[in-house]
Amino acid sequence: MRSIEETMTRQPTRTPLHPVCAVEFGMECARAAEGHSLHPMRRRLAAATPSKWADAIVSSVSEDGWLELVSVETSSTVQVWHHHDLAEALSIGEPVALHAAYNVLAVGSEWFSVVVEPAAVEAAL
Repeated sequence: MRSIEETMTRQPTRTPLHPVCAVEFGMECARAAEGHSLHPMRRRLAAATPSKWADAIVSSVSEDGWLELVSVETSSTVQVWHHHDLAEALSIGEPVALHAAYNVLAVGSEWFSVVVEPAAVEAAL
């Protein structure tokens, strides 16, 4: 039997968490990470900071979730990723808006959480 001192100083073991996106199983994604479901707080923060939205035009859409956007203001490009194939929701030449602070892509009235390619964020927007 271990003493109390041994028990108290021993570090607990942590089981690593590897969350699986529910979309892989045909369900709605419950992950709130960027590029997955849009968390209500991020939606609210993006709506509350309208000066951070930048208009863009879709220049490419791929089946693996990557989109290329061209900034209307600067003509620079930025790549974003969403876990769904957005080819049905977007077409080349379509106008969108990208929120620079909260990584939200607005397509009409629909908003998507996206991962923005890190190297392009400051340059494009």
